[in-house]
Amino acid sequence: MRIIYLDCRMGAAGDMLMAALLELLPEGERESFIDGLNALGIPGVHAEMKRSAKCGIMGTHVTVTVNGEDEEDLNHEHEHAHGHEHHHEHGCAHDHEREHMHDHEQEHGHGHHHHASLGDITAIIEGLDIPDAVKERAVRVYTEIAEAESRVHGREVGEVHFHEVGAMDAVADIVGVCWLIERIAPERVVASPLRTGYGEVKCAHGVLPVPAPATALLLRGMPVFAGDIPGEMTTPTGAALVRAIADSYGEMPEMLIGETGYGMGTRDFPTANCVRAILGEAEGESCPVAEIFCTLDDVTAEDLGYVREVLLAAGAKDVFTVSVDMKKGRPGTLLCCLCDYSRREEFATLILRHTPTLGVRIYSPERMKLSRSVETVETEFGPVRIKHGSGYGIEKTKPEYDDIAAIARETGLTLAEVRRKVGNR
Repeated sequence: MRIIYLDCRMGAAGDMLMAALLELLPEGERESFIDGLNALGIPGVHAEMKRSAKCGIMGTHVTVTVNGEDEEDLNHEHEHAHGHEHHHEHGCAHDHEREHMHDHEQEHGHGHHHHASLGDITAIIEGLDIPDAVKERAVRVYTEIAEAESRVHGREVGEVHFHEVGAMDAVADIVGVCWLIERIAPERVVASPLRTGYGEVKCAHGVLPVPAPATALLLRGMPVFAGDIPGEMTTPTGAALVRAIADSYGEMPEMLIGETGYGMGTRDFPTANCVRAILGEAEGESCPVAEIFCTLDDVTAEDLGYVREVLLAAGAKDVFTVSVDMKKGRPGTLLCCLCDYSRREEFATLILRHTPTLGVRIYSPERMKLSRSVETVETEFGPVRIKHGSGYGIEKTKPEYDDIAAIARETGLTLAEVRRKVGNR
């Protein structure tokens, strides 16, 4: 199993995550990735990577400019000079410039800077020449940031806008991270607890506590700690990205280490200011999952079928129902959804929304699974996918059901006959 472990003990920011993942690529592919990011045509965006050292450790720092400006330039213009947080990203103070949304009527004196709505940003991402899975994840990340900011400020998402420089900078970081995850293709991403920092941070709306309100919303359900460095260590973009790509949280799992990447911030501390990404291989290990249960006695079979479709479309690992006897002698249905532990709140919310239940039960069972792979082999019927499972001294293979079912329909053979001719290998 291919695993990425994200060490976020010095916090997390979009550019640092991108730089750390970039270092997991072969050295000859890193510059071409940045060239590809620049060639996407994100309005005004130019990304540049350079080597950087923190506490004697060499890593990579990625700088993103928009029409020649970066967040630090914009920050000087607004006379903001705040704490650590955006020295994490591009030397800027609060994520006001990058992700902070503003009402239509509020210009804060930035007359010559354009603004973009969430719809504008979504359209930009969906128009990029990147895989659909990358687009979907990037839109989801930016939408979560927008929803958190709008909730904090008591405005509908459609009523608020992002500053152009910060918005496009964040798009570059988000697309870059999502694209790298797609390219590296880990089967699992584990993240450490995130350092938030502590104290206060100044922004256009005044002085806010750390973590900033929007960041705190994005960090819900994730393990965090304040640490001993004042200021904002995890940004909204960093929180949203880790939330989107991490399957679980905790210490580094048992694995054979391959590549290690260091994504550097700009400020210096006694501890190296970086996000560390470690790529490794593990053989059939325990995978944290959540089981979400509820019992229903007032739902139709059609409604249950629809709920199952919704949950599976959202990425549930499995959904099943069992007939049960409920109170007052009523026959009912037990609905169970199996999902990644890090997404338990998301799936619990879907169940609460799409069924009449007033509550769900969430458990975290221990799960063991074999490492899986798929190969395509040539048979007398044409190409057939063969699934392999291995680990714990166990080896299993079987042909893909969809492939042998298609052959059975075309030839008139039974499934058993096709399996015998194809062979379980």
